[in-house]
Amino acid sequence: MSDFFNAEVWESIWKEESEVKRARMKKNGIDFTRSFDAKAQTFDQQSFSKEGKERSRRIMGWLEGQGVTLDNASVLDIGAASGVFSVPFAERGAKITAIETSPPLIDLLKQNTSDFADGQVQIVPSPFEEIDVTAMGWDKSFDLVFVSMCPVIHDWESVEKLLQCASKFCYLSMPVVPSEHNLVKEVWPLVTDQPYPSKLTEMGYLLHLLYLKGYSYESLVTREGKSKEVTREVAIQEVMTWLEYHHRLPMDDHKRKIVSDYLAQAYPSDRVVIREEGRYGKVLIRLEDQSMYTLQSPPAD
Repeated sequence: MSDFFNAEVWESIWKEESEVKRARMKKNGIDFTRSFDAKAQTFDQQSFSKEGKERSRRIMGWLEGQGVTLDNASVLDIGAASGVFSVPFAERGAKITAIETSPPLIDLLKQNTSDFADGQVQIVPSPFEEIDVTAMGWDKSFDLVFVSMCPVIHDWESVEKLLQCASKFCYLSMPVVPSEHNLVKEVWPLVTDQPYPSKLTEMGYLLHLLYLKGYSYESLVTREGKSKEVTREVAIQEVMTWLEYHHRLPMDDHKRKIVSDYLAQAYPSDRVVIREEGRYGKVLIRLEDQSMYTLQSPPAD
């Protein structure tokens, strides 16, 4: 029980797990700073689609409902991508420092923010891990530090560096469990002879350490997903891709036949509904006014 309340133990375990994971990804040639280069255009289209804008609107509404004021606020948007949040922040009157490292996303970010006043959106094309925040003059200089689904959060030291930049609020979001594919979950026992593994992510470490270290914060965990209907052949190929690249299972003709036979039996009409979903966590850390925020009702006439 004593280790449950020992912040040093939680910090150490988180750091060890993170180092193993990052070393494995580096060995596999995954570079987080450039991982979105090939899909920048697709990501931009999704971000500014009707569905993407609605997602941004919900998150912005949640922040404002917790007392975050964006008009004339200074915002550090880390992992800004093509401006999925930098744009609505700027539309609400905030001044943005947007950190992004993917050249194609930086080009799209410049296009998407070109209509704002000069200097309202400043782009920093450097990995946050390599930035000396004190030398940049960023110590407690941003009203809001905003990090949405960005791998910059990987241990407690990385969280402390983010908090170092914030004066009022720090918003962090990340998966609670990796994204799941309904068909992959269905065929997994057939392909592996094992039950489907559901692995929790670093969100648990983050919340528990914020609690142990005495921070004031609001947190929210939701389940989000999207569906599409495809032909059975497309579904087979997508399942094979997920098994190989998301779960690192070596694929062969035998496994493909297992998947194909299952889908033919389960979906005889040749139309297959695919659903991807996951549980996602959001945390808003209060650094200035740490009391509970209550939305004020408008005065009576």
